[in-house]
Amino acid sequence: MDYLNAFWVGGVICALVQILLDKTKLLPGRVMVLLVCSGVVLSAAGIYQPLTEYAGAGASVPLLGFGNILWTGMKKAIDQDGLLGLFTGGFTACAAGVSAALIFSYLASLIFRPKMKE
Repeated sequence: MDYLNAFWVGGVICALVQILLDKTKLLPGRVMVLLVCSGVVLSAAGIYQPLTEYAGAGASVPLLGFGNILWTGMKKAIDQDGLLGLFTGGFTACAAGVSAALIFSYLASLIFRPKMKE
């Protein structure tokens, strides 16, 4: 049942984003920023954590999950360090994921030799 819940929640999130891309004139970069900010707002409102517990990776993998990670890191750092945590918490919480993405994408570029489209 966990797989089914992850599949349908992740599918609904992706379908809503696709509708947003198709029906508005928003560029993909702005939609991605909107998703991350929405993840932060939903996390701050206490809505996103129960959704993540219900859907698992279906809710935590999309960009909404990145916003949730940023919010969780900032909240924890603010509780520990005060106002300085507002600036450091998000970086600390997502450093491993961002570093892994950069390292693996660099290794993939060495293996596959990407070229610019003409």
